[in-house]
Amino acid sequence: MINSSELKELLESIRFVYGYDFTEYAEASVMRRIDHFMKGNNITTLQELAGILLRDENFFARFVQEFTVNVTEMFRDPNFYQSLRKNVLGRLATYPFIKIWIAGCSTGEEVYSIAILLKEEGLLDRSVIYATDINQKALQAARDGIFSMDLMKNYTSNYQKAGGKSSFSDYYIAKYNSALIDKSLKQNVVFSIHNLAVDRSFNEFQLILCRNVLIYFNQSLQNKVINLFYESLCPFGFLALGNKESLLFSDKQKNFEDIDKREKIYIKAN
Repeated sequence: MINSSELKELLESIRFVYGYDFTEYAEASVMRRIDHFMKGNNITTLQELAGILLRDENFFARFVQEFTVNVTEMFRDPNFYQSLRKNVLGRLATYPFIKIWIAGCSTGEEVYSIAILLKEEGLLDRSVIYATDINQKALQAARDGIFSMDLMKNYTSNYQKAGGKSSFSDYYIAKYNSALIDKSLKQNVVFSIHNLAVDRSFNEFQLILCRNVLIYFNQSLQNKVINLFYESLCPFGFLALGNKESLLFSDKQKNFEDIDKREKIYIKAN
């Protein structure tokens, strides 16, 4: 059983040595992930884990990769994408140039879903999608844009439910057991490392998506990240969160208005 004070000491040491700040991640989630990592590497105590992590950078890189990977899929929660089409993209179309930030982009499924949405609405050519994550391995997978063909049936179904206007197979090339995302969907995407816990705003955006990331943070860090998004949005910019997330306990709650309460889409009001 992982001791809470030992866990705090380990996370502080990681922050001091590597600059990665996991101290405000939800404790139960952190314990669960560390326990899984330890079992997978035949490590029995937190002290043993700390000893290896703090002296072996390659091992620490593996730890970060496993610690931060989240489950994702293309057009996950199709109703959310329907709402984006209906309530957001028409307003984005009024801008001469559109900047979108996908924070915590993981392996890129959401990035390419948004790119497809923009393409179908005639907006991709004047858009830039900034796709960021803390996990370098996940970011590389996102850049590659290669997904298992076994997933395509489910992704196709999601796409159709999300109101897709074309054939989903138009957006990838099937090769052996893999699907390679069409190059046109990558041209306007910038992939970059960004740590929501410690890094600052780097641009002004019309739309920020951060879905199913805040659930892994404690309330203090959630509030800090919402403030970061507020600072990063242009006036009347849009913020999209995951369906289990909200602005309820954020001190910026009154600075946003609901666009779609059910799908957690907000507009920066002041």
